[in-house]
Amino acid sequence: MERILVTGGGGFIGSHLAKYLYLQGNFVRVIDTEFNEYIQEKYCSEKLQLDLRIWENCLAATKGVDKIYNLAANMGGIGFINSVGAEVMHDNVLINTHMLEASRQNNVKRFLFSSSACVYPTYRQRNPNVKGLKEEYAYPADPDNFYGWEKLFTEKMCEAYRRDCSMDIRIVRYHNIYGPKGTYEGGREKSPAALCRKVAEALSPETITLWGDGKQTRSYCYIDDAVRGTVMLMGSDHDKPLNIGSDRLVSIDELADIIIKISGKNIAREYDLSAPQGVRGRNADITLARKIIGWEPKVSLEEGLARTYRWIEECVRDKLVAAKGEVKADVVRRK
Repeated sequence: MERILVTGGGGFIGSHLAKYLYLQGNFVRVIDTEFNEYIQEKYCSEKLQLDLRIWENCLAATKGVDKIYNLAANMGGIGFINSVGAEVMHDNVLINTHMLEASRQNNVKRFLFSSSACVYPTYRQRNPNVKGLKEEYAYPADPDNFYGWEKLFTEKMCEAYRRDCSMDIRIVRYHNIYGPKGTYEGGREKSPAALCRKVAEALSPETITLWGDGKQTRSYCYIDDAVRGTVMLMGSDHDKPLNIGSDRLVSIDELADIIIKISGKNIAREYDLSAPQGVRGRNADITLARKIIGWEPKVSLEEGLARTYRWIEECVRDKLVAAKGEVKADVVRRK
């Protein structure tokens, strides 16, 4: 049994990762400012509500643990990260700076930083038929948003701590991780969850709105595969950034087609060309992950989206039932 800290353990990837590690018999401490409660069962040994922008909290959080998965971040979908650059950079630089130094002072054996495909330069992502992004493609640097610049800066800070302080550090670059039991509304959701929600809420026949022209492309990695790859990276000797994602490229139109087919509904679509849509194309090259840690995705996009859609559909249905109950109760009170 190892003593493990998962920061951001109240969020999507963090909660799934904490559950995986906890079920393996480890002591797992999770820390976040809030917990989404989508995972109802017990998934950790200790749960602390702490703001890791505060130095003293980081020092306390890192005490007495062997390994740290540092997933805490102020982040969200493309609409969110494009609108709050200063807030994202301020919060995340504070969290990561404090967490690295606190881990050093508390002699943590191994530290993992969760980076992002957003570090990759804009000039390599201008075409929907984009080639897979290899790890070395991050330089010369030109991320398309402030969130990407913050992630790239922290990667370099990790490199400096590894060199100057002999810290044992791993860096994972996530590419569009999706799945059930995560944010699907409110503005911070990613495109698979947003589209699943729109389709689940739509009547048949009805029209949903896609951001952009539908021709922009991405690759998507299911949460179970991402967690498995993250743990495999942490257990390896590889101390350079590593892509964890899928190398199957699909357009947003194709993504919508799959979700609509899963729903069984008759759904048309329209396009909002003024909405944020990020780079024109982004795909992961996972050659290094296959070679170094023997990892690749196992869950197909169709299977992963079916699981995600069914969960979001149930959430939407439950909210609708609850709303009807509140209206009925209000009518009774008025009578």
